[in-house]
Amino acid sequence: MSIVGVVDVLRGKPRNPVGEDGRMALSDHFRELRARLMRSALMLVIAFCVAIFFYRELLELVQHPYNEARTALAHHDPPIKTEPVVNGTGGGLLLQFKLCGVVSLIVAAPYWLYQIWAFVLPGLHEKERRYSRMFAAVAGPLFLGGVALGYYVLPKGLTVLGTFVPQGVTNLVDFTSYFSFEMRMLLIFGIAMEIPLFVVLLNLAGVISGRALAKHRPWIIIGTMVFAAVATPSTDPFSMLMLAIPMLILFVISEIIARVSDKVRGRGAHSTEQWADDEISPI
Repeated sequence: MSIVGVVDVLRGKPRNPVGEDGRMALSDHFRELRARLMRSALMLVIAFCVAIFFYRELLELVQHPYNEARTALAHHDPPIKTEPVVNGTGGGLLLQFKLCGVVSLIVAAPYWLYQIWAFVLPGLHEKERRYSRMFAAVAGPLFLGGVALGYYVLPKGLTVLGTFVPQGVTNLVDFTSYFSFEMRMLLIFGIAMEIPLFVVLLNLAGVISGRALAKHRPWIIIGTMVFAAVATPSTDPFSMLMLAIPMLILFVISEIIARVSDKVRGRGAHSTEQWADDEISPI
């Protein structure tokens, strides 16, 4: 295939007439989807190559929470020794590929998420488009805030987990497993910050009302605390509260937004909160 042909595939222009309302032939939809997938894959490859160039800096960033926990454990009474290891002959190479792959996926996320959104956008109604734009504008900062919070809490959780190592025993931490553990924790913190946003979207869609949220507030608090206790890696209350408190604050904000939205839309006792009256009374 020539360079012109490759460019034409990446552009994904429809080959059949497009209707005034934006309707296209099914083959053109598949052609557009192929083009967007290929552009996203190309962006991931470019980001992966750039990540390899900055591998040493990225490794230091990933290792920083462990190093902080390692220093804290060294000053523990009695001192606890922990060492990072990489298992297998090709363990170092696999770790580099895994780290750079995850980083490329994160760095290129704005681009490939936009490709997904742009493909779905023509099929949405005007109200759905407005909600999707609001979600895209708010979801990104909330997720990044959750990831930053998880990165701050992680060293303290690792320190608590390290204190369970018996005296006189060296804790050998497989760095590949540690990296997977760290990514899961950051993902949990990031997604947790998105949950109140979904509550607001459900309210805007008319599924749940502000009155229903207020009626079930005690259960929401209990559920949030249980979720934070299960999601955090350590047994200390600090890590749990660092996840639970921001979530509860966001839930309060989402309830306020839901009540204001209900008032503006004139939704009252005859809409979505009717089911709430039939539920079990809160604690």
